[in-house]
Amino acid sequence: MKPVPPHPALGIDHGDARIGLAATDDLGILAHPVETVDHTRGEEPALARIAEVAARRGVRTLVVGLPVRLDGTEGTAAAKVRAFADRLRERIPGVPLVFVDEALTTAAAEEKLREAGRKARNQRGVIDQAAAVEILNHWLSGG
Repeated sequence: MKPVPPHPALGIDHGDARIGLAATDDLGILAHPVETVDHTRGEEPALARIAEVAARRGVRTLVVGLPVRLDGTEGTAAAKVRAFADRLRERIPGVPLVFVDEALTTAAAEEKLREAGRKARNQRGVIDQAAAVEILNHWLSGG
């Protein structure tokens, strides 16, 4: 029996207000932004939307950004993301979930948007998606 390929993968940039989503293509060559999920209405609607996106796209791997401190330790933000990931696993059983250090992904996303001529100030949702793309790119590169 052949192993199940890990693609498409769904990248998740968890935030208190918004959750950025990005996805790989079926071959895992490119990552692209998908959408920003409103997290201010509560966790249940956000989990339901992520599960819906994952099902619609046939996602085979969930890649969640984990906020690790610069010294490599985990704090309360990482604990919050791990708890969210546990609930996501319950909503999407059978799909592997991996964590990727998301250090500086938002800063990298903002810089890339600036280079593309987009102002970051009014682009929070776009930045969240771009950060999810950065998380997937880090994972795709073996990081």
